[in-house]
Amino acid sequence: MAFNLADLASGLAATTGEVITCKAAVAYEPNKPFTFEDIYVAPPGPNEVRIKMTNAAMCQSDLYYLKGKDEDKIFPRILGHEGAGLVESVGNKIKRMKPGDKVIPVWQAECQTCPKCRSGRTNICDTFVYNWNSGLMPADKKTTRFSRVSDGAPIYHFFGTSCFSQYTVVDEACVTKINPAADLSKVCLLGCGVSTGIGSAWNIAQITPGSTVAVFGLGTIGLAVIEGAKVAGAVRIIGIDRHNKKFKQGMEFGLTDTIDCTNINKPVEDVIRDMTDGAGVDFSFDCTGNPDIIYSAMDCANPAGGVAVILGLVKSTDRVSFHPGKLLWGKSWKSGLFGGYKGVTQLPELVDKCVEGVINLDHYITHKLPFSEINKAMELLDAGDCLRCVMDFEK
Repeated sequence: MAFNLADLASGLAATTGEVITCKAAVAYEPNKPFTFEDIYVAPPGPNEVRIKMTNAAMCQSDLYYLKGKDEDKIFPRILGHEGAGLVESVGNKIKRMKPGDKVIPVWQAECQTCPKCRSGRTNICDTFVYNWNSGLMPADKKTTRFSRVSDGAPIYHFFGTSCFSQYTVVDEACVTKINPAADLSKVCLLGCGVSTGIGSAWNIAQITPGSTVAVFGLGTIGLAVIEGAKVAGAVRIIGIDRHNKKFKQGMEFGLTDTIDCTNINKPVEDVIRDMTDGAGVDFSFDCTGNPDIIYSAMDCANPAGGVAVILGLVKSTDRVSFHPGKLLWGKSWKSGLFGGYKGVTQLPELVDKCVEGVINLDHYITHKLPFSEINKAMELLDAGDCLRCVMDFEK
């Protein structure tokens, strides 16, 4: 979609300081469709940014919370954490952004001042920890910026982003300014799944040229791992899934070998060792969250220096059991959130890679819909019929 930024910035400025009425997809209770309705969006506080959303996509994590699988079950709530848009207005303490700037809301917050941010050892931030399940703004930990038109009752935030609204308000720690040449209808995907997969290959595992890789689960995150591995120079990338229809798509991303879990007569880790002359792979990734598969992904990595990475969302009651001797020879078992990226200062580098054509976001987009059809987008993802459905907020 083409925007005249000068005209748009002028239009955005007209709403500065005002309460905005706009459309949003509100989740009122678990396992129910979104209610597409008018809401009020308050102006941003001193350290906050109000964003005019242009595009968003739905992630499996949105479905997880929509189905009430989280312990807190906060409702009514505006979900969404893969999106992009333009700054509408900023609080009076904001210096690095202005109306009209292209931005991505980031659930993986980066305040740059808390002990975790200052440590340099992690991309976890205390603002992120607060955002995870509070539904409130970090500024005062008491209020929201969304309310119902009917009675003024508060509507809660999600992951500090709440992208399923035509306008959203986020803390400065939860938004990053990006390359003005970026296509918002594509880079909206960098809010979660694609960044998680590519970053896990580049930042967490640090895949090396000439290496061998196994990827368990060929959804969006798994395919992004494959693309990251290919760009990093891996020479053999094995995809493992129980749905063989995913293998053709995986080949387009860079798979060299496939294993259909429904068509083998011994543990998949043994099959992988047979394929690698007994050595196992240099790098393995679980993108499923299934404890049995997590074990297989760990076990198939080379015992002498192999790296296994957990990426799948695991139920709080699940456990993985193995003898510690599995790691004794120097195998590493690793994990991380958002591909190890710091949301504010490092995500723009990945946006630039997409603008330069190093990463192709087009092949993750299998469907496109207007924002008003968000329930159809949810159904497509839940049925496994799409990787990402990008919604256009201007339609």
